[in-house]
Amino acid sequence: MTPLRHWLSVSKLLVCIIIIIVFGCHKSNSGGQNNPPVSSTTTVTYTADATDFPNPERGFYRHVETSASNFVPLNAITLKSYRSEQGISGANYKVMSSLVFRNYILTGFNNLPLTDDLLNKIKADFDAARQAGVKLILRFNYTTTTVSGPCPVGFACPPYGDAPKSVVLNHITQLKPLLTGNADVIACMQLGFIGIWGENYFTDYFGDASANAGQGKLLDNNWQDRIEVLQALLNALPKDRMIQVRVPQFKQRFVYGITAGITSAALTDAEGFNESDKARIGFHNDCFLSSTDDYGTFDDYGNSTTSAQSDNNTVSSLRNYQKQDSKYVVVGGETCDDAFSPQNDCETAGRAETEMGEMHYSFLNSGYNTAVTNDWQTGGCMGSIKIKLGYRFVLKDATFPNKAKAGNALKVTINLDNIGYTSPYNARPVQLLLRNKTTGDIKKFDFTTDIRRWFPGSVKLEQTFTLPADIAPGTYDVLLNMPDKYTSISSRSEFAIRLGNQNVWEDATGYNKLNYVLTVE
Repeated sequence: MTPLRHWLSVSKLLVCIIIIIVFGCHKSNSGGQNNPPVSSTTTVTYTADATDFPNPERGFYRHVETSASNFVPLNAITLKSYRSEQGISGANYKVMSSLVFRNYILTGFNNLPLTDDLLNKIKADFDAARQAGVKLILRFNYTTTTVSGPCPVGFACPPYGDAPKSVVLNHITQLKPLLTGNADVIACMQLGFIGIWGENYFTDYFGDASANAGQGKLLDNNWQDRIEVLQALLNALPKDRMIQVRVPQFKQRFVYGITAGITSAALTDAEGFNESDKARIGFHNDCFLSSTDDYGTFDDYGNSTTSAQSDNNTVSSLRNYQKQDSKYVVVGGETCDDAFSPQNDCETAGRAETEMGEMHYSFLNSGYNTAVTNDWQTGGCMGSIKIKLGYRFVLKDATFPNKAKAGNALKVTINLDNIGYTSPYNARPVQLLLRNKTTGDIKKFDFTTDIRRWFPGSVKLEQTFTLPADIAPGTYDVLLNMPDKYTSISSRSEFAIRLGNQNVWEDATGYNKLNYVLTVE
């Protein structure tokens, strides 16, 4: 080797050594041996909570009725106690209740206007409910008393004791300011007013479809009078509140006319929750799983030119109608007879939970009929029913950025399951909160979502927000808040939705912790 070639070789070797010392030795990327890049996001997983707890506008309700002639006001302390687990008279189970069924029997007002004294007492009931952190299911009627005798029905003979249409309409007009002014604590309202118990059947003025009257059906004028009462009540409530009717055919006839058939169309997805009259009419079945037609719930009551029907085809058609329609409206009621066993028992012998799911039940009476509900306790499904009535939102996981900057984007993904029988029937905000761990200052971001459409199954919240330019640097707890929409109670934890997860609920605030700390630079 020549001196020049030797020098060049030595030089190349020295250059290689210098490169290795300065830059280190790297293998080819094609070998896949590089360290993976650090993720810019973090995913948090959550543990489900199987325990029962009260949540707004759903669950087993407490029944409290009073008569205008012997008015017993609601007591805020008693109402608040319903939110804690309590035994029920005649029941082998205990419940927690955020709902109170308030039945007003307008005794003595069948032909008189309501007095200011009575209206003030009803107003005080709303105040007590608000103070206690519960909501009311309202019903007004004129009698809950049946008189037996030598009539065809036997146990209920006329005159029944309800009021004529003119009186009913005037009472609704008188009640309207109370209903609109206290809608924050009204979960929903039942049509009531007509017939014994307000169940629209045994009535002196709106068409008696029972064997007592001889006609055995409802005539066109009977339907029209009922429609006018329902329309008046819809007009008396804010458009964000629903009214329950006793039988599904009544909704069909209200929406499509008094000659509407039993195959009339249910709400479409586009119509659901649009606050039209059609979208605001739900159902209360006060004889849940009591017979093949639930004691007339799924019967055709005819009209002036058609006969009443209660055959298998009629029952099937009306049941299918309610199954479809109930996805978008409020459904509740009570059991009334244990004779329809085993159908009204727990699965697999019965179909109690299947029925609640198919008909999208949000609430049931906790105290009637315990001959039925006690069987759910002994049959092993009561625990599941307590949790699933209405909605039950369970966090699965959530993904957040590791860091964020003022004025920049903040993308959040939250996955939940609704394991309940239905979705919420009243609208409410869904908010992401950032709470400064040092100052406690909160920044609020609204998700673009309709919680009423969080139907049973998977729910995904994915949205990119923009952090305000003035947000202070620091660390922030991330929370999910689903408060009531009414500002009068929006800061009350009793009226906020609690997630069905362990270690997320803040009872003092009503917030759900997402167990993540975000760093804002």
